[in-house]
Amino acid sequence: MSQGFSLKDQLYNQEKTRYLAGLFAGAAPTFDAQAFEGQVMSRLLDLELKERIAWIAECLQNAFPGALPDVAPTLLRALPPPLDPTKKDDDFGDFIFAPLGEWIASVGLGHPDLALDVLEEVTQRFSMEWAIRPFLNTHPQLVLNRMERWCDHDSYHVRRLVSEGTRPRLPWGQAVGLDLTDPLHLLDRLHKDPTRYVTRSVANHLNDITKKNPDLVLDRLRAWEAEGQQDRDELRWMTSHTLRGLVKTGHPGAMTLLGYDPEADVTVELQIKGEARIDGVLEFDVLLSGQNNQPVLVDYIVHFQRPGGKTSAKVHKFKQAKLRDGGLSLSKSHKLKGNASTYTLVPGAHRLEIQVNGRVRTGADFELLA
Repeated sequence: MSQGFSLKDQLYNQEKTRYLAGLFAGAAPTFDAQAFEGQVMSRLLDLELKERIAWIAECLQNAFPGALPDVAPTLLRALPPPLDPTKKDDDFGDFIFAPLGEWIASVGLGHPDLALDVLEEVTQRFSMEWAIRPFLNTHPQLVLNRMERWCDHDSYHVRRLVSEGTRPRLPWGQAVGLDLTDPLHLLDRLHKDPTRYVTRSVANHLNDITKKNPDLVLDRLRAWEAEGQQDRDELRWMTSHTLRGLVKTGHPGAMTLLGYDPEADVTVELQIKGEARIDGVLEFDVLLSGQNNQPVLVDYIVHFQRPGGKTSAKVHKFKQAKLRDGGLSLSKSHKLKGNASTYTLVPGAHRLEIQVNGRVRTGADFELLA
């Protein structure tokens, strides 16, 4: 039987370990690459992804004991050339270098200036967004001051580290004690960056902030629009990407900023077609009527039953358009996977709702059959 895809095995395996060992063998002639590979592989395949990162970092620290001033010269010599500086996006780097960040944080908190120098170099091979966060917690002002300089760095990977490393809700990242407003002056500079890799990070950072303070984000986006320092199409994309969470919740300020009137006079008719079964589809038609050329952002919400009698709502994107000749006809077949990794479908009463410009306009109940 074929096995499913394993991200941890793709990112951290014997081939990747051997590659890393070879780099350090070239930087330190006394380094025993074969012994290092053997130590790493003795446990690696039994570990989960984050545990593999920590284990490789531990093995590196065993091979090169000492504080950061002792090991930094070897570490820097072992680095391959920087990532292609001509690219604009989707160049995260090789995950085998993530353990370097763990190693630097482990031995470098007492040497923050040197650690930031090293992280500046390593992040040009693989993003050090997780490794920078322990330093933000122990030396916040020092790091923020360095990030002021990084905003003008030639490498977009270093510039991105500023916005990504300070995110309030960075996935996999250690929580940081910064106030939401502490990095905003840095985002004010980075929002006009010419590289999508950076502007996406800025938008993701702002999206994190919307979870706690939507108005702070809306005010910032309006200010950037008024300044006109970013390409209008790029800023429009950033605004949409930033507000994606608020759009799902129907936040009126987000809708207005995106050009959709929450109070628009739009009539919605909904028809569910046929039966809905687990591992089948939920088919439905929607007809919108209203003023000609009225912009509409249409989502649909499925209220699922949960084990124990609870319910949960999932918001799904449907359509962004304008009403042509006063109307818009839409159809959808929503797959009802019974073995989804995120939740389990339960037979019984469910509900479908149609949301237009942030407001639920109509809905219908349906029975999900086994």
